[in-house]
Amino acid sequence: MNLHSDRNDRNNYNIIDLSVPIDVNSWEPNPVKRTIVDHRTGADLLGETLVLMRGTNIFSRLKEMIKQKLGYGLDHRNFPEEKGLSLYTYQLTTHTGTHLDAPYHFGDVTQAGTKAKTITDIPLKWCFGNGVLLDVEADAAEAVSRGEIIAKLEEMNYRLQPFDIVLLKTGGDQYSGTPQYFTNFRGVSSEATEYLIDCGVKIIGIDSFGFDPPFGKMIEKYLSDRNVNYLWPAHFLGRKKEYCHIERLANLGQIANPIGFKVCCFPIKLTDSDAGWCRVVAIEG
Repeated sequence: MNLHSDRNDRNNYNIIDLSVPIDVNSWEPNPVKRTIVDHRTGADLLGETLVLMRGTNIFSRLKEMIKQKLGYGLDHRNFPEEKGLSLYTYQLTTHTGTHLDAPYHFGDVTQAGTKAKTITDIPLKWCFGNGVLLDVEADAAEAVSRGEIIAKLEEMNYRLQPFDIVLLKTGGDQYSGTPQYFTNFRGVSSEATEYLIDCGVKIIGIDSFGFDPPFGKMIEKYLSDRNVNYLWPAHFLGRKKEYCHIERLANLGQIANPIGFKVCCFPIKLTDSDAGWCRVVAIEG
């Protein structure tokens, strides 16, 4: 694939959106909150900045404020079509929507005792590379196993290369935006995750709410015999073997071939964060 093509070659490749939207109207365990300053209100707010811009001291600022209140300043009536600029404010977690989990999310220090990588520590070269799509969609109650991964790769006659970005298609995205999204998915076993890491893979993506099995299943197994290895095993593996995973992908079925495409998953640059939102895309061509 030549990504250095000119404008005449733009139709020679296809970009597939692999991300779910962040929607205040969709179901979330941690609901998204949004505050909107519309265009008219935005015009009034812009006008109010005159108080700070033109006032050089407390008395001149008070004068400008009085003028503004009396209607002699600047408000929406002075703007084209009585509209200024809008402003949206969102309140959400770093794990809402399609996102990349950094090693710091799995634990603050590595097994070697060093600080784990945050989202701004992740090398950007990890986030753009050859994609490998593994279809592990099955009517199975268990997490994706090491054997399934190996069998799929043998079926494809493909050997994983260092820095391949592996995408796991489980079908979990069909429930996106509903309460079932939180409970109806497979997750990935620690053995399967470790196998991919040992092959040199740094980023693994999945089209479900979480990378490990659903919370309820993990907790139920833990309460049966208090074995801590049942709790977020793939996540906590990241404390011993460094990797990242992408949760909440979508549209993996739109990728035409399991290999021969690129994946771009650059996270938002949130300083020292445990994760970052991504507009993940597959590039075919």
